[in-house]
Amino acid sequence: MSKQLELEHICVDLDGTRIIHDVSFSLNAGDIGCLLGPSGCGKTTLLRTIGGFQAPSQGDLKIAGKTVANATRQALPEERRVGMVFQDLALFPHMTVRKNVAFGITGQSRKATNDRVDELLDLVGMQRYAKSFPHQLSGGQQQRVALIRAMAPRPPVLLLDEPFSSQDTERRVQLAHEVREILKRDGITAVLVTHDQFEAFAIADHIGVVAQGRLRQWDDAYNLYHTPADRFVADFIGEGVFLCGNTLENNVIQTELGVIHGELNDDVPSGTLIELLVRPDDIIHDDNSPNKATVIARDFRGADHLYTLRMPGNTRLLCLAPSHHNHPVGEQFGIRLQLDHLVIFDREGIDA
Repeated sequence: MSKQLELEHICVDLDGTRIIHDVSFSLNAGDIGCLLGPSGCGKTTLLRTIGGFQAPSQGDLKIAGKTVANATRQALPEERRVGMVFQDLALFPHMTVRKNVAFGITGQSRKATNDRVDELLDLVGMQRYAKSFPHQLSGGQQQRVALIRAMAPRPPVLLLDEPFSSQDTERRVQLAHEVREILKRDGITAVLVTHDQFEAFAIADHIGVVAQGRLRQWDDAYNLYHTPADRFVADFIGEGVFLCGNTLENNVIQTELGVIHGELNDDVPSGTLIELLVRPDDIIHDDNSPNKATVIARDFRGADHLYTLRMPGNTRLLCLAPSHHNHPVGEQFGIRLQLDHLVIFDREGIDA
């Protein structure tokens, strides 16, 4: 498939300080990407660079195969025809929904413009609100209008800057699913910025984890969770703890939960002190296990409890167990480790 968006070794400097370091990724036409990371990590600066509001100091940025920015050239935002949905949605309060959606369409006949507006209003189920004003809509309805207004001119790339941030967690994920369906139906290539991993999982084909201006991993949600590229990604994505261990001969790891067998890299010699990433679903509640842990906290999640446990050696673990396994704080119960694959780091945090 053709590449619709390409970032090649992009660096960005602000006031003489480098804040984006050698970022490279690409999206095929119709793909949805997400830049995910904590506040201040540089993800919004990357989005602004794609949109033409921030110039790169190094690297090449291409849209639909055409270079739009590098160290010596910076195409204006309007020349890139990139659509943007901002956090505040920025709907025109004095315009109806129909006029808001039609605003960005230029160079078309009145009939072609009306047909496109009708198509998009039908797409998001907003046709009956065409004559309404933004203040008469719910937050979710305003979100849909802002989205289709940005989609209306059929931009080669659509940028979304934390567009669901004003919604509660459950609503954000629901909106992310809805927006994904709309973008896919219209074949729009998009990049979303968020700090919410569940929102990213719900909408994106590819997710880039950003930290301190660096792209730590560009992958799908499954691989980010199960095969993180480094300790930051392992710690940031999902929930988990690091279980201390010691490598022995023949691919054996000794831990407080017993001996674990698994394939280790050739450069991990016997006697290496390591840390093993353990997710809550890797710890199985088993009353017959000789390994006992004490409940120090629990979080009821409806179908499940998320238990925070402490082993006799003071190792802290997380365990996801069905909610009918109801154990109060201070109680002990048996656990066993069930790992489908190993994610290992040495004690200095370097992938082992």
